[in-house]
Amino acid sequence: MIHDLILFFAGIIVGVMNALAGGGMLVGFPLMLATGMPPLIANATANLAILPGNIGAVFSYRRYLKKVPRSYLLLLFPVAVGAATGALLLRHTSFSSFNTLIPWLILFAVLLFIFQPFLYNVIQGHLKRRKKSKKSSKQLVLIGIAIIPLSVYGGYFGAGLGFVMLAFLGFTSLHNHIHRANALKCCMTVCVSAVSLLCLLSSHLINWHSGLVMAGGNLIGGLSGAYLSKKVSSHSLRISVIIIGVCTATYLFFRSY
Repeated sequence: MIHDLILFFAGIIVGVMNALAGGGMLVGFPLMLATGMPPLIANATANLAILPGNIGAVFSYRRYLKKVPRSYLLLLFPVAVGAATGALLLRHTSFSSFNTLIPWLILFAVLLFIFQPFLYNVIQGHLKRRKKSKKSSKQLVLIGIAIIPLSVYGGYFGAGLGFVMLAFLGFTSLHNHIHRANALKCCMTVCVSAVSLLCLLSSHLINWHSGLVMAGGNLIGGLSGAYLSKKVSSHSLRISVIIIGVCTATYLFFRSY
């Protein structure tokens, strides 16, 4: 009963954080471990736990999603391919190897999020100097190719995917529209979670009871978090995600090494 309460409230927290800027499982993952769930099981179960909240967040962001260029929705196809690849890789990863990789995966996501503005400015400056006139369709193709490895990461290890995706979308025309980027990010995370869940159905890695309990809280958190995000500045979102990511990576390094 106590474990179920922890998971339910963890689901709410994860839903709120994922709707705000991603990184919700950086809190949810340690809480799942605290209930006695093995890391590999917790990671696979997370796909079930976060799916309702992400769907709820997409619904709450529908007004902003309508303003996202329709062509950007084509990115869901390479996202699905990458997610399936990552989930299949997860099925063939041992428990010990996965424990060793956890802190490094989170550290990668945090560093990408921290340095994303700098990298974006460098790339934008380069594009302006080249002054390409017909770059929209070509840019979309390049984004689609580049997003596949990120989706593999998401299918393999869900924690931190949200802010990795949000950081990546900063390289697109959505960089000045944080809520539109959040709306598209939520669509991508729904795609990753759903595809990964389908690929892991027969793997016996999913704890259905814990996942469904957490999913109930996650739906509440996703709906409320998307609303709250409209009241929070993008700068506050970025600082919060960085702090959470650094603290979680530090904790997992101590735990694993």
